[in-house]
Amino acid sequence: MKATIRWAGGASFEGAAGSGHTVVMDGPPDAGGENRGCRPMEMLLLGLGGCTAFDVVAILKKARQPVTDCVVEVAAERAETVPKVFTRIHLHYRVSGDGLAPKQVERAVSLSKDKYCSASIMLAKSAEMTHEVTIEGASEGAGTG
Repeated sequence: MKATIRWAGGASFEGAAGSGHTVVMDGPPDAGGENRGCRPMEMLLLGLGGCTAFDVVAILKKARQPVTDCVVEVAAERAETVPKVFTRIHLHYRVSGDGLAPKQVERAVSLSKDKYCSASIMLAKSAEMTHEVTIEGASEGAGTG
């Protein structure tokens, strides 16, 4: 994997991924930015959410579960002092599908968290990671973790 980040003036940077996609990262006005894009640390949270959501959907599809939607809301706390690393990260998985088996959804989330999601496993080395699961359209009661 490769990425190139180029300064675009002020506190703005343009990132180009090896896959050919680009993103804009920018700081808030009080840090010299123009608020034209996500903060770099927000990009880490987006990457985490995207990585684990990708896993959960793929695992559920492989298990022939009728998944129709998967939303991962990520909330994080950072250290007060530099380096302001993430100290706590909470993921709320909202998975939808008529007839989903809650045990299969919990299994998919656990497999992502513990085995497949590189971002989750890497960030868990420095931050306390917690999660909860809300299942909509389940065939039996929804679970939490």
